[in-house]
Amino acid sequence: MVRRLPPLTALRAFEAAARHGSFAQAADELAVTPTAISHQVRQLEETLGVALFERLPRGLRLTDQGRTLVPGLTRGLDHMARAVARLPGQRLAGSLRVSVLPSFGMMWLAPRLARFREQYPEIDLDIDLRQESVRFDERDRMHIGLRYGTGHYPGLHVRRLMDETVFPVCAPALVTGPRPLRTPEDLRHHVLIHDSTVLEQERWLWWRPWLQWLGVPDVDITRGPRFTDAHVQIQATVHGLGVTLGRSALVFDALEAGRLVRPFAVSRAADFTYYAVTPEALADDPAVVAFLDWIEDEASAFENHLSPDRSEQGEGTDSDDGDPPPSGT
Repeated sequence: MVRRLPPLTALRAFEAAARHGSFAQAADELAVTPTAISHQVRQLEETLGVALFERLPRGLRLTDQGRTLVPGLTRGLDHMARAVARLPGQRLAGSLRVSVLPSFGMMWLAPRLARFREQYPEIDLDIDLRQESVRFDERDRMHIGLRYGTGHYPGLHVRRLMDETVFPVCAPALVTGPRPLRTPEDLRHHVLIHDSTVLEQERWLWWRPWLQWLGVPDVDITRGPRFTDAHVQIQATVHGLGVTLGRSALVFDALEAGRLVRPFAVSRAADFTYYAVTPEALADDPAVVAFLDWIEDEASAFENHLSPDRSEQGEGTDSDDGDPPPSGT
């Protein structure tokens, strides 16, 4: 069957312009001039006999015909790129857009990215820090999302990365200060720091269930500073502001460096888990697979490095079962 197609350069120019909503940004991506993009799109419109864009004073808007063409064209270009990448001897190259929560991105992912670069020097990562879950749509053009949740992500290819534990942490000075923080009862004399972004179902990131479980229900949890950014919250804790509920992935480096300690050895399994997700259409993309395999290995190594009875200053043995720890532990 003879396939009658417009020139590939014109199709690529239109797809990039539609994705960016701009001839200039499409030109940057394809390393040509905006005039060249405009010319190629015009050529495509003449070949097809339809208008694909409305040219507006402040940009471009797809016509109905343009919106019809974009999804299939994008999938086709992606399939061609994957087909070429599968050829023997081809080096993985290109760029990947990865969406990640700011706290996880700054405190867990960023310290490990040099290892990915060392393994895959031809793949450039575009890390997008955002609180909300990314939509894998034509405008976002995201390849991978790192999520913290239940693992129910319909329509997406999902890989579990790692579980997490939660436990109180503070600066070393609070353990040895004038009112030493050594037992749960000592929390009455210290500032409790709160994360104001946690969801109701993340029960072990709230102080109320912790204090009830620890048998210290009379602490005033309405007091204390609140943060909308876990990174800032942990930095404030490092500098002695008070006691916070630390998540293992986010406080690990600070614990290892001695900037934070666990004042008493209690911990609970977090209600959510870390996952990597990608559209099913990208699940076999060689570069996507490379990143997913790499981060899965990193997460596995991290989990294996953690041990439940790991000791820090002022710790004894963790209590991870459903019963509260003995008084004074």
